[in-house]
Amino acid sequence: MSESEPLTGEALALDLVNTRPLSGDGRVDLLGTPRQLSRWLALEADRLEEGHAQEGDAEEGHAGAEPGAGDLIPVHAVRGHTEAVVRALLDAAEPPAAALRGLTEAQRAAPAVRELGWDGTTVTAVPRRTGPLGVRVAAALAEAAVELLTDPAIGRLKECEADGCVMVFLPAHPRRRWCSPARCGNRARVARYYQRHSAAREPRP
Repeated sequence: MSESEPLTGEALALDLVNTRPLSGDGRVDLLGTPRQLSRWLALEADRLEEGHAQEGDAEEGHAGAEPGAGDLIPVHAVRGHTEAVVRALLDAAEPPAAALRGLTEAQRAAPAVRELGWDGTTVTAVPRRTGPLGVRVAAALAEAAVELLTDPAIGRLKECEADGCVMVFLPAHPRRRWCSPARCGNRARVARYYQRHSAAREPRP
């Protein structure tokens, strides 16, 4: 798995936090451009309906479901608030009040309303949000963060044990140590293999 590829498969809120991995030059933003955000929304499409076009997007200045530069701002804000709370919980510390307020405000900016309709047979109710695409996405991500952070399972939250990795995850098994077997798990195995064989090749005194 490439270091430039977003790590997915965790809770949606953790997938969001994990879009800022650590590299040799510091933290990297995998949602730094509208194109990167669009690609990530496609990866999370089955869990994030707000990433799709909705009626009114054209009027709001969005062509289809493609994000613009302005859509990055609310998404980055929710990511920052979520990570601040997650890091505090990892440290067994009180989450920053500003981060908690930020997640609340992001939800308030585009609440989901159950829009009633008729499919020819029965009354339907489809959750809809209004506003710019980025605000809608940020609201949905904030709700996902609330669901995660208030779930008792958050007590299992871990950070990858690999050197230089800041990815976080909820292990299904308590012995899980790496964010991804294909990423850090494989790197750790290669490092152990190299150390063993290097020691075996060293001349004895």
